[in-house]
Amino acid sequence: MSAWHRLQLVIITQWHIAVGVGHQAGTELDLAGSSNLEICIPRCSGSMEVFFSSGRGSPLPLIISMGVLMGTSARSILSRPINSSTNTCKGVKLGNEEPWRPHLGRINIDKSNLIEFNPPVFESLIGSVTPRGPIDGTSNLTSLSVVSVDMHKEENKNLHHTDMYKNSNLIVRRNQEFTITIKFDRAFDEKKDNTQLEFLIGSEPDENKGTYIIVFFGAHKGEMPWQARVVTTQGNDVTIGITPAVSCIIGRFRTFVTIVSDSGKQRTQRDPDTDLYVLFNPWDPVDQVYMPEESNREEYLLNEVGTIYNGEFDNVNSRSWNYGQFQKGVLDACLLVMDAGKVPLIYRGNATQLARQGSALMNAQDDDGVLVGNWSGEYSSGTAPTAWTGSPEILLKYANEGCVPVCFAQCWVFAGVLNTFLRCLGIPARVITNFCSAHDNSGNLTTDIVLDENGRVDRENTRDSIWNYHCWNEMCIKRADLQEKYSGWQVIDCTPQETSDGLYRCGPTSVNAIKEGELSFQFDARFVFAELNSDVIFHKSDKFGKTKVIYVDTAYVGKLIVTKKVNSSDYENITSNYKYPEGTVKERETMQLAVSRGVPPRDYVPLDEAGVDIDIQTDTVKMSDNFTLTLNIKNQSSKTCNVQCCITGCVVYYTGVTSSSFKFETKDVTVQPLSTQTVRIAVRAVEYMPYLVEQSNLLFNVYGYIEDSDVSISKMRVVTLRPPELLIKVTGTPRVGKDFMVSVEFMNPYNFILKDVVLRLDGPGLIQTKTKKYKQILPGGSVKYKESIFPLISGKKKLLVCLDCKALRQVTGEIDVEVLKA
Repeated sequence: MSAWHRLQLVIITQWHIAVGVGHQAGTELDLAGSSNLEICIPRCSGSMEVFFSSGRGSPLPLIISMGVLMGTSARSILSRPINSSTNTCKGVKLGNEEPWRPHLGRINIDKSNLIEFNPPVFESLIGSVTPRGPIDGTSNLTSLSVVSVDMHKEENKNLHHTDMYKNSNLIVRRNQEFTITIKFDRAFDEKKDNTQLEFLIGSEPDENKGTYIIVFFGAHKGEMPWQARVVTTQGNDVTIGITPAVSCIIGRFRTFVTIVSDSGKQRTQRDPDTDLYVLFNPWDPVDQVYMPEESNREEYLLNEVGTIYNGEFDNVNSRSWNYGQFQKGVLDACLLVMDAGKVPLIYRGNATQLARQGSALMNAQDDDGVLVGNWSGEYSSGTAPTAWTGSPEILLKYANEGCVPVCFAQCWVFAGVLNTFLRCLGIPARVITNFCSAHDNSGNLTTDIVLDENGRVDRENTRDSIWNYHCWNEMCIKRADLQEKYSGWQVIDCTPQETSDGLYRCGPTSVNAIKEGELSFQFDARFVFAELNSDVIFHKSDKFGKTKVIYVDTAYVGKLIVTKKVNSSDYENITSNYKYPEGTVKERETMQLAVSRGVPPRDYVPLDEAGVDIDIQTDTVKMSDNFTLTLNIKNQSSKTCNVQCCITGCVVYYTGVTSSSFKFETKDVTVQPLSTQTVRIAVRAVEYMPYLVEQSNLLFNVYGYIEDSDVSISKMRVVTLRPPELLIKVTGTPRVGKDFMVSVEFMNPYNFILKDVVLRLDGPGLIQTKTKKYKQILPGGSVKYKESIFPLISGKKKLLVCLDCKALRQVTGEIDVEVLKA
């Protein structure tokens, strides 16, 4: 293959041009009437002079330093305007040297799917005689030429389960055959015609790196990473079956049909319509992401709307999320995310590496990723995390605004967008919610809560936190780097909490390995294990600041782990996937193995049994309601006991961080042997409403001192206040090709004004995200929003609505819509 540069001249007047390389004589070309021209010139060092002349006066030279351009990326292509009184050139662009030839003195790693560099239309072979005259791609240099290429998009997409993507190009899955038909200007002779297909990806195509694929289907045969066969030959039409390699890079490939003759290679022109996307293949048993059950593939790969769970472990709430992995522009946005993060193309065929890179790129903590995390409660410079309804709006905003991180996100938003990213590329994935999730800042597998001498939570000295809930993702893949039993579901978490190998990311780490306490495998197993298995250690300080351990709760963290059930909006309890039941032999063996793998041992001295247990109960509570907190104090001993109870009420963020305290009350309770005493604490709205922060979480801590045995007990309970509801109605019969109406009503039930209210309407297959803004909604006032929807696809759909403002977050609603066929 010859060495060449591409010189592109964009002409706006008639020209007579001389092109010279170094001090050698150049080739004179008449460009009268031309508007665009590409010239291939030999690669050289030093400088290149390009002379522009209109036939009058002296030529205008442009000297281009080759040393500057050699080895630069396609982003750095030179573009320099030329102007004079006698001639005008709009611009000159000089491309890199031959893209698949390695740069001298360094290793070049291609990190962009978007930036491309293509071979010339005609390429002379080494030792061959090049035809004289310009090569414009239309000369009949061989006895065979290509008339057209048919990618059979609709047929191939149906066979490859990619027909749901709103994308005009062909999308296929690796290790599965697709067909294309090439029309030649004469009958094709498979035994004599030397023909091949070339598939290129990125700006530095290289056969050895899987970014430059040659597929032979004519007289010449050779080893190929992708397989090909002639399916049928009919007249001048030849149908070729092509099977991408099972380890193929995921991304957008450019397609060229090449005819090889004695004089060189004649390629088809660059045509974006023949580009094709290659994705992972969960239907293929040998693919890394294979998922055997069709129902699971329907749920974890093809379902565009999911349910993300929040609230409390014994009062689970939920909200629907539009993953929208098939929406127009989302696939390109996902590829752009990897380009912006400079993920090497050679990593993009490995689901483990791709997901690990994606985990870092979803957050903007250290690499200008997709989303900016914000837990401050101040979102005036962006969108509140609670206001989003789905991933497409976020990904398309990121792509359309030059890869500027989108503001703002919290854990469920990070998880929702990462889920879209994985499913869009062909990796089965789901969102997980872990209730009572520990964030251990000290790395000792304990979450330390410090109480002051009165039994209140000491905010200043409590560094660890327990999130009411935390969302992450699971992806289902084979882990070639681990034993087979550790394949399957893997934890991947992109919420920026701790760094891993220098970046804010987590995983993938095997769920099975976490359950068994096998924490020595990659990646970040210890951190995930701590989120699920930390002990909550309560310390009490005296008036001199000296602390002692008063109580240990080994069962509070990781109480409930859930995900959406297959083909249902209900949740599935998957806690047993992650951990053995508390107090069992297997649970103790797991902890012993975890300690042998580097987890710090439990170094606190076992405490005397209190003989008393406290259970905190409350009903579902709406925001602004008065309610009752019920304490069931159970005496498990054969003696009467006296318990001094200190009840603290705090307003907290969902991350467990305290905003302010609003209640402190003490109770002295006498409990008879082997009996339970109930204590009721009245909580009034006027106490907590002035202090509420987003998501309206209240944390109650009950500290009990048992006088008779001089031991203590401490229990916690989070109460999530429920927001008001939205009323959603559909008018008319939803039918493909016909409008129907949807209306959303909301009434402000509070005695304060809701300001700067944003209403979002979203639904894949129904409508792209729309927003309606209201400057204010007065107390007792209401708003009604109507929207006309014109569905294009039949089937079961879901319409999502969210109302959000600073004083009221997490107001969501949804309605199922059955769209009939036309």
